Amino acid sequence: MRLTQGQAYPLGAQFDGAGVNFALFSEHASSVSLCLYDAQGREELHRLVLSACTDGVWHGYLSGTAQELSGFSYGYRVDGPPAASGGASLPFGERGHRFDSTKLLIDPYSRGFVGEFVWHDSHSRPDADNSAYTFKTPVLLDTAFDWGDDRSPRLPMADTVLYEVHVKGFTAAHPQVPEALRGTFEGFAHPAALAHFRRLGITAVSLLPVHQMLSEQSLVERGASNYWGYNTIGFFAPDKRFARRDPIREFKTMVKALHSANLEVILDVVYNHTAEGDHRGCTLSFKGIDNESYYHLRFGQPAFYENYTGTGNALNLSHPRVLQMVMDSLRYWVQEMHVDGFRFDLATTLARDASGFSARASFLDAVRQDPVLSQVKLIAEPWDIGFGGYQVGHFPAGWSEWNDRFRDSLRSFWVQRNVSRGELASRLAGSSELFRRNGRAPSAGVNFIAAHDGFTLHDLVSYNHKHNEANGEDNRDGHSDNRSWNCGVEGPTKDPEVIARRDRIKRALLTSLFVAQGTPMLLGGDEAGRTQQGNNNAYCQDNAINWFDWSQIDEALVSFTARLIALRKRFAQLRRRDWLTGSVGPRGIKDVLWLNRQGEEMTTRQWQEHGRYAFGLILSAPDAQGADLMILINGEHEDWSMSLPKGHWDCLLDSAQATGQQTVVDSLEKLRADDAAQTAVTVLTKAQVLLRSRSVMLYERV
Repeated sequence: MRLTQGQAYPLGAQFDGAGVNFALFSEHASSVSLCLYDAQGREELHRLVLSACTDGVWHGYLSGTAQELSGFSYGYRVDGPPAASGGASLPFGERGHRFDSTKLLIDPYSRGFVGEFVWHDSHSRPDADNSAYTFKTPVLLDTAFDWGDDRSPRLPMADTVLYEVHVKGFTAAHPQVPEALRGTFEGFAHPAALAHFRRLGITAVSLLPVHQMLSEQSLVERGASNYWGYNTIGFFAPDKRFARRDPIREFKTMVKALHSANLEVILDVVYNHTAEGDHRGCTLSFKGIDNESYYHLRFGQPAFYENYTGTGNALNLSHPRVLQMVMDSLRYWVQEMHVDGFRFDLATTLARDASGFSARASFLDAVRQDPVLSQVKLIAEPWDIGFGGYQVGHFPAGWSEWNDRFRDSLRSFWVQRNVSRGELASRLAGSSELFRRNGRAPSAGVNFIAAHDGFTLHDLVSYNHKHNEANGEDNRDGHSDNRSWNCGVEGPTKDPEVIARRDRIKRALLTSLFVAQGTPMLLGGDEAGRTQQGNNNAYCQDNAINWFDWSQIDEALVSFTARLIALRKRFAQLRRRDWLTGSVGPRGIKDVLWLNRQGEEMTTRQWQEHGRYAFGLILSAPDAQGADLMILINGEHEDWSMSLPKGHWDCLLDSAQATGQQTVVDSLEKLRADDAAQTAVTVLTKAQVLLRSRSVMLYERV
């Protein structure tokens, strides 16, 4: 077999009907060899030199039919300048290079993998051949798929309800999903799964990482795995752990089924680092191909990596070829795999250059002008652990961002009662001080109470302290500032008063989430009372700690959450495209009116009062056909009476009740005498309402 010159574009392995073009970027390499293996990746059959290099891209063309080429898999061996000068006191990689031709390297553009990856010291030991222990890439993949009339729902961000969920955890123990499909892409698209999504009324699933990843060696050695998946090695390949036979076809089948249910698919993507670790870590792909180009290296000490991510390394998207790889990957997932958007893990790192974060970084500018990517949903996790890493509110127009200020403020108000009414009001109004710039709308803020990283909603009101002992790190990992409260008992309890208190706070938190301006994100399982047994960093728990326990579903809470989402969809003023200003609109009333307990407009002095947690607001309808919506909030320990503004008001929802239905009695005395009504929000008169402690009420003007 022999290679002809081929072309420098496109990168990766591309079949044109008569053969395959191979192209690999390595600016600093001195030689590149293509190693052909059998289809299973077990035996090396040929080693061919890529003799042509154009603008740092090594390329060659292998002629053959589809049938002939489908019998091969491949990897690369790359040589270049020495990694060290040979001095005993100097570290390996002192010159920024880590070329080692004994390493079989994964093509960064691999769209699938064969064989099994095994941790072995040859991955990290210089001059040790690792080919028997690493993935190989099929030369030819059958990616044909009948999409039929598949079409993205393309829902505006303002109308989106995100549901963050793990592909495996959602169905791993689902009794209605066939056992063979549980935990897979196919299982996630099973009718039983779709039925739950439809019942809730969510509009988009935000999937934890599905790119091919590797569990860290330290986890594997103690019998664990990286369940979350934030350790990517293949940016173009669906993860084999979610597939039975064909990851690409099964992923596409899942997307098509979700689209048919009018659900968008958002991928959590990890372009901030790779699975290769720090200077002591493994050489699997990028390090051996061109370490100096792919990674941020420490200034003056290029043997070491800048660790903006806390994982040992950080990809350098300020390099044009690394940026090209990320852009090519994103477009592939949109155009070939039909996904609808992305949530970017540690997105601050993606916008870093030598001077730090910039809202005009190459990556952000490239995405903004891209005719494909600028049209999908883009969500940033707007921080990393490097200097100046906290960048909430500083991403450009076209981007939405996780709003951790919303999470912290809502927890502090409802759980710990240590923030003011004004702070809560700011979050309910969309956090304009953060996101109202550069023409951005309220939907730029992604509001959440809980996410994969931290306590679930149930655990937030069930534990004072994290309980991460199962992670094997002596409970040192995970956040200690959870703003949680166990409501009187640490962990599980049968005490009805404690259970009622926890349920009351959960419903108040959920109600606040769905009536706030911005884009709501619900952590999968929070609608059903899912617990992680107090573990707030369950990244390595591929077991019942993370899996949905469908036998313990809180049906009442599921129904309550579905009712909230339906109300959000019904009232346009909860999904505003512009900011609340308090100004008078065409109907002669303010777009928002903040109420004190007397049903009158709040004064400046009242906003400044600390220790007062009862108030309300009226959101006016955007047009004459809509109805005004009133939201009454009581974050106090005690019940409070509130006067209603003039007009006729019908109660839509009462978070103090498990069903959300209001219970009416004639007087406070009757309420106190009636034990069965102790959880009710009670109308005292036509002009007053009694708000139960830690509850929210929604009213419609009729």
